[in-house]
This record gives sequence, structure tokens and C-alpha cells, in this order.
Amino acid sequence: MSQKTALYDKHLYHGGKIVDFAGWDMPINYGSQIEEHHQVRRDAGMFDVSHMTVLDLKGNGVIPFLQYLLANDVARLKQAGKALYSCMLNEKGGVIDDLIVYYMQDDWFRMVVNAATRDKDITWIQQQAEKFNIDINERDDLAMIAVQGPRAREKALQALPIDVSQAAADLDRFFGADSGEWFVGRTGYTGEDGFEIMLPESEAAEFWDALIEAGISPCGLGARDTLRLEAGMNLYGTDMDESTSPLISGLGWTIAWQPAERNFIGREAVEAEKEKGPEQKLVGLVLDDKGVLRGHQKVIVEGVGEGEVTSGTFSPTLKQAIAMARVPAATAEQCKVEIRGKLLSARVIKPVFVRDGQSCIE
Repeated sequence: MSQKTALYDKHLYHGGKIVDFAGWDMPINYGSQIEEHHQVRRDAGMFDVSHMTVLDLKGNGVIPFLQYLLANDVARLKQAGKALYSCMLNEKGGVIDDLIVYYMQDDWFRMVVNAATRDKDITWIQQQAEKFNIDINERDDLAMIAVQGPRAREKALQALPIDVSQAAADLDRFFGADSGEWFVGRTGYTGEDGFEIMLPESEAAEFWDALIEAGISPCGLGARDTLRLEAGMNLYGTDMDESTSPLISGLGWTIAWQPAERNFIGREAVEAEKEKGPEQKLVGLVLDDKGVLRGHQKVIVEGVGEGEVTSGTFSPTLKQAIAMARVPAATAEQCKVEIRGKLLSARVIKPVFVRDGQSCIE
């Protein structure tokens, strides 16, 4: 049986089309995925992301534990509320999950992991934590709402309780602030500015209404996917998984190689891959011919080899087909994509297409 978030009735009330997503009944759209996409790019939209898993990790051993668990280094975090994006790797260097962790205090970090990987993530984290002095608490009492767009912060601050609004008003990007049981992070998954707000489930429905009153439109997971792809943000299970390393998934920048003596899980494997030179890389594709790019389409690089589209869509912002693809490392500026038996031409670019409403394609 699918699970429901505290906002399920609100989704029905506003006409949300409900689908199963990782065992949760979630809205794919509220009538028009395209309109919701444009709403976020041009103004402000909000997403129920309460299906995400929030973990509070506390204890004297939490910093050395996370230095071991994650490929990025939490010791870099010195200011309260600072967020860090990282991959959590297996011993072979494969990506178990990608996640955000917030530094709250020296003995308290808050982690947000993907809904689809919840069970395996928690099992893995608990197994690795056995040798460390920490407590792991799943915050299933919290709901989570993402408010995104060029006017998202302005409008959300009007709807937030006064004390929470004051705590969030001056946040820099990739920082968060807590106020009582509420937590606001200036983070997101759309390529736009905005907040990700964690709050008690019991207060979620009322706050959802307050956000609507402030002029923020509900948006579904369909628009969230086209927005994140335009922004060049990886989707777990699509653009990377346990069979792929960060180095071939466009996430090499999330690995903290220094200090050299830090022994994180998977380090030996990814160091060996780095030294040898990765055989593949993740790139962006822009289709020059007419067609739509979709996952698993074959990519052919003449004289080099073959690859595969990992995520593809028709970009509502750019009005052309775009994709992320894993291709041979020697791939240059052009390739062909096999679509319905035809080879169509595509340009190879850095896998970021739109940020803050502006095209990144030259």
C-alpha cells in the first residue's frame, strides 16, 4: 500500500493527478506540467517533498563518522546551518545515494536522503555507525515543502511564522536556519533560488494554504523533473546508481580528496579510477534535429564509441530537446542519437542548460 504525506488531501483538493512514486502517492501535476514548470522559472511554485527522508545524527562521534561515510568532507563546515552536497559510496566506489547534510552543531548534523533509497540508506548508515558514538533519529514527524523560483523567497517569507521568517530572511545560498521545530534551507532542486522548509506534520496543511495565499502555486513532480534536468542536476537511479562512480557521473567535484589521510568508504576504488583515468563522462546534449531525447537511447560518437542517454526531455524553457548522457571520455563536441531507428545530430555541452531562469547554452 502506498504511503501518503500530510498534504495528500491538499493535493486532491487542488486537482493533483496522483501517481505512485517510490511507494508514495504523490502529485505528478495539477493540470499542466508545462505551466507549473514556467511558474517556477518565472515566479514561484511549491512542491510537497515530504516523501524525502530526514535523519538527525547526534553524538560526539558524528563528525568522524560522516567523514568516513561520505565522499565529501563535513569538516569543511564551520558555520551553523551550512549545507554540504555529497555522495555516499559503497566499497567499490558506486553511488549508494546522493544527499545533503547540514551542520547544526559539532554534535548534530541533519541529513536529507532520497525517498526511493530510504530503506537501503538507513540500513547502510546504521551498519557503518556501529563503531561510532552516535544516535540516528528518522524525523518522520516532519513534513517538507520546497518553494522555488525568482520570487519564491520573497513570497515564502510572507507566509512563514514571524520567528521563522526572521531566521530565514538573511540566509545565504546553501545555508539553513532552525527556529523551534521549523527548519528553512536556502537550497533546492530546480536551478532557481528558494527554500526547502521542514516543519511539523501537524502544521503542514495550514502552512500550505498560507503559501497559496501568498501567491505560490502548487506544482507536481513532473515539473520538478524537467526543472532539475534543465539545471543539470542528477537524478538518483537514472543518472547514477551503485554501478557508477561519481567520476563518471559528473560528480567528481563532490569528492574531497584532501586531507589525503581521510579514509572514506570507496576512496581506494575511486582513487584507482582517477589515476587510471575514467573511461566515461557525463555530458549534456542538445538535439539539433527534430525529436525528443529520452533515457536509454543510444549515443554514437563517430570514431570513439557509444554511450547512452541517462535523462532526456523537451525543455519548456529552451523549447528544444535536451539530455544528460554517459559517453566515452574522448567524446568531443558532436554525436548522434538513435531515435526510432534514425541517427539524429546532437551537440555535446556542459550538462547545465538553465540556471536562475537564464539559458546556459552558447
